Amino acid sequence: MRRVSVLGLCCVLLLATIPALAGDYYALTPQRIAPDTFVFEGELEAFDFDNHGAVVNTGFIVTADGVVVIDTGPSRLYGQAMRAAIAQVTDQPVVGVYITHAHADHFLGNNAFADVPIAALEATAATIDTAGKQMARHLYDRIGAAMRGTSAVVPNKIVDLGSDGQARVDYGDRYLRLIATAGHSPGDLMILDERTGVLFAGDVVFNERAPATPHGDIAGWLHSLDEAAASGFRIVVPGHGPVAYDDAPLGQTGDYLRWLMHRFEQAAERGDSAAELMFEPLPARWAALAVQPAEYRRSVGYLYPALERATLSSRPD
Repeated sequence: MRRVSVLGLCCVLLLATIPALAGDYYALTPQRIAPDTFVFEGELEAFDFDNHGAVVNTGFIVTADGVVVIDTGPSRLYGQAMRAAIAQVTDQPVVGVYITHAHADHFLGNNAFADVPIAALEATAATIDTAGKQMARHLYDRIGAAMRGTSAVVPNKIVDLGSDGQARVDYGDRYLRLIATAGHSPGDLMILDERTGVLFAGDVVFNERAPATPHGDIAGWLHSLDEAAASGFRIVVPGHGPVAYDDAPLGQTGDYLRWLMHRFEQAAERGDSAAELMFEPLPARWAALAVQPAEYRRSVGYLYPALERATLSSRPD
């Protein structure tokens, strides 16, 4: 008779309970935004133990060839809840996943989709491979038990791009244009459904929430917004915030980033320290955004020191 260790049996029992636990942490309701196109809209908050990290927009498209998923959320349980919610909409199988970029809330649900191709840009896959475990540990500290069973699953398919940084993939009668950019992160993938005009913009676009800038290259990010605007979309799904039927979120995101850098440049010219800059009050327009002033202060910590050093080094002795 084969012996099973107590540890092994505990692991088996834990994995068996994960699908049932998903509903305890995530009540995901698909929001239909276009024919056969759905979004799970996240909370306009920072990660915490109460929201279990469900602050990101994820989505799916039902095609004649199966379901295409865009981003998998912050945890294995979230991914499991996604699959359960998708099954309530269609009996089509999930045939592919696209990860927009390598930030934890967008890819740590990959565990729940390990049986299908998970595609991403090369820079995204490389970041998840090298830093995914650390990101998972950090998110566990922020949201706790909702992370059980979660590990950093590296995408197993690299998006094959043309010379213009774009590609087109067909799923039945749906034609998806994949647009590779960088700026919010080293690799940002936007997905445009050419039939419906829905653009899944990832964190290139925020709406009514302060943009997060831990890996931001502002010049590149502004260029990414130009690419989003030129895509011909009719509906935009931001990485965070409400779905929009116009280009207002693109304008809001761009205006915020330009304001942020202008403030930093002025502060550096004055010789202000990061501590002085961090607690300056925000203009009313930007103070009204969700997750402020926390995101502004994070941006000071992430972006200002390099600008401050560059300004000082450019001055004559």
